[in-house]
Order: sequence, then structure tokens, then C-alpha cells
Amino acid sequence: MNNLSVKPIQLDIHKNVCISFREDSFIVSFGDAKKFYEDDNSGAEKYIEWLKNKISQDPSTVVHIWQDNLIIGQMELGLLNNDPTCGYVNLYYLIPSKRGQGIGSFLDNYATESFRNKQLQKARLSVSPQNKPAIDFYKKMGWKDLGPRQDAPEVHFMEKILIP
Repeated sequence: MNNLSVKPIQLDIHKNVCISFREDSFIVSFGDAKKFYEDDNSGAEKYIEWLKNKISQDPSTVVHIWQDNLIIGQMELGLLNNDPTCGYVNLYYLIPSKRGQGIGSFLDNYATESFRNKQLQKARLSVSPQNKPAIDFYKKMGWKDLGPRQDAPEVHFMEKILIP
């Protein structure tokens, strides 16, 4: 991967980039961004507050992917709410022109190493079953489809075991 780097998000400078990336992730996953913006149109504001909180806790968990001097992607990592042994990928995102070029493996490797460095045993993410390219990518990277989430049946949990 040529000239790729990972840098903590500078929300004061790149707030609109973050919003546009998250919005596009909803369009790719669900066909539109209605779920992102919510019924009262407060989704973007809530998202920025959520990012501020994540950054204040651990800036290495919300990062932009840079290629030379261009932001080409974003990752959001954390812990699964009810399992302190399990990392959670809130977002893998690449701009459309960079998809399908092998850069996704760079994101997955960063997340995997980040979770391993925190001594986590496994990681999970949620994916829309309609997003076949994402599911194929995750499977290629060692993720297993666990089927629909009980709390959000419109998406599937995928899991990756981190310990050898």
C-alpha cells in the first residue's frame, strides 16, 4: 500500500469529512442515509458528539486513513458493549475511488493489531446482508458471519478470533 498512514481524526478540521463518510457508509449499506439522519434530523449532531467522546477517551480508536496528503478512509474502533474481551469495529470506510484496490486489508490489519495490543480475544462488526462486497471482503480477512443480530436483525454480526 503506497504512502498510507493512520492519523487520529482532527474533528475541528475534518468534521464535514467525517459526516460525509458516515453518510456514504449508510448509503452503501442500506441504500440511503435515513437511518443516519434519524427521524428528527439530529443524526449528524449526535454522531459528532459521539466522535468527540471517542476521541477524548482514546484518539487511536477514531482515525483517518491518509494516502499522501489525501484522506481516503476512516475507522472507528471500540469495545463490544456487553463483552470486555471483544473489540468492535463501528466503521471501516474507504472513498469509492479507493475501494477494491486491496487497501481494505490495511484497515483490517490496523484494527486487528489494535485489538490484539489491548489483549482482546475476538472482534465483531455489523454488516448489512445486502452489502455483498463487504461480506466477501470480511470473509477473506477471516471474519465469520454469525447471522442476524438479536437487537438489530436488519444487520448481521461478523466475528474474528484474534488469539492464535
